[in-house]
Amino acid sequence: MTGQRRGRAMAMTDPERDAFLRSQPICRVATVGPTGSPHASALWFVWDGTALWLNSLVRSRRWSDLDRDPRVSVIVDDGGTDFLALRGVELQGGAQIIGETPRTGEPVEQLVAPERLFADKYAGGGDFRYDGRHAWLRLVPEKTVSWDFGKLRPVAAS
Repeated sequence: MTGQRRGRAMAMTDPERDAFLRSQPICRVATVGPTGSPHASALWFVWDGTALWLNSLVRSRRWSDLDRDPRVSVIVDDGGTDFLALRGVELQGGAQIIGETPRTGEPVEQLVAPERLFADKYAGGGDFRYDGRHAWLRLVPEKTVSWDFGKLRPVAAS
């Protein structure tokens, strides 16, 4: 995974980035459409420390785009109207389908941890529920950029 070249003063540390990605509920996934135009959509996700796991409808434009071209850019951000509260992470790379499509619950060792993380994050624990319409995409980032504008606050003189 390549690091960021600009904005190092406001970059998150690896532990900050991991905590941030684990705490946020929604990401924005950008795919490449059939004409080369971008398509962005919101999606639930989990972060396991090395990969972003996306649980996507298999009958969606996002899925069709990724079937044709696996390149993806994902933004996870928060903040509000205060400039110094803006924080976020962008992850880029190729998305891989993991498990059956759609997911019906066949045993897949690679999905044990992401499905547990997903159930803990969005259902308060318990078992992951299969609906026969979603499947898993894994993004192991090739490039990651982060920002925390709060790090730009002036240091108070003592």
